Amino acid sequence: MRLRDLAEALSCQLVGQGEVQIRGVASLREAKEGELSFVADARHLKYLEGTQASAIILSLQDPPSTKPTLRTDNPYLAFAKALHLLHPQALPPPGVHPTAVLEEGVELGEGVSIGAFTFIGKESMIGDHSVLFPQVYVGLGSHIGKGCLLYPQVMVREGVWIGDRVIIHSGTILGSDGFGYAKDKEGHYQKIPQIGGVCVEDDVEIGANVAIDRATLGQTRVGRGTKIDNLVQIAHNVQIGQDAIIISQVGIAGSTKIGNRVTLAGQVGIIGHLEIGDDCIVGSQSGVRENLNPASIVMGSPAIPHNLFRRMAVSLPKLPELIRTIRALEKRIHELEERASSR
Repeated sequence: MRLRDLAEALSCQLVGQGEVQIRGVASLREAKEGELSFVADARHLKYLEGTQASAIILSLQDPPSTKPTLRTDNPYLAFAKALHLLHPQALPPPGVHPTAVLEEGVELGEGVSIGAFTFIGKESMIGDHSVLFPQVYVGLGSHIGKGCLLYPQVMVREGVWIGDRVIIHSGTILGSDGFGYAKDKEGHYQKIPQIGGVCVEDDVEIGANVAIDRATLGQTRVGRGTKIDNLVQIAHNVQIGQDAIIISQVGIAGSTKIGNRVTLAGQVGIIGHLEIGDDCIVGSQSGVRENLNPASIVMGSPAIPHNLFRRMAVSLPKLPELIRTIRALEKRIHELEERASSR
């Protein structure tokens, strides 16, 4: 693709030779002739002149380059779009593999691809141009929207509703039973039937080996545009807003409400029945035990405001020295008190 055409497709300002042919995208230090690279952080500008890339994506504020450039206010986003254009994903052709099992009443939209050994239960619906790779399971009465990708060994249990353009990676289970038990008078746990469902709205991406439990009653919900990393546990009746970011190994206990545009960093734990307001940021390995007001930024376990946590983190290495100082002062005070009492 000519750089001129790429600039138009990415809505970037072209500076320099537009007839350069671009065949792929690579990092500054790994790029070769014919490849496009980018600078998303000013710290990487030092590699700019040494790169072999044929063209560079730069911000509007970056210094001039001797190479042809695409100028934009968001180089990282332009890089992502360039990857889609120059490295399109290869998908299987439409059709149903002979080994797939489709039970009675299954509805398939136009251009659907169903891979080998995939099972689709009764009265389920698969939307136009969705792809189910081999060994996907779809349970009774579930709905999968248009343009979805379900990678091998994804399990969608009964009564799950998935919107359009949802991507689900291998090993993920939607609609497993919520963790609910009642103790009887003998102290034995009796299972509480989990008869609710799961709703995943449009443009959500869910990583590998994620578990999203069905609701006890009603629905567990993941809002439009939310992105979930690998190895995340979302319990029954959790409500997650739109455009949230949930990083690996997060655990969210039952009936918690997560607002829009919330970021939960790696290994965050949230106890049940809390409300996390819009635009909150929870730092990695934090334990949240209280409701968070909108736009809160917290860290630590139990989670506290991030500025207080940072001051505590700076002070903590000084604690042994402070203890020694206090003990020395206590000893000195004790000696002075003994001298005063002996007079």
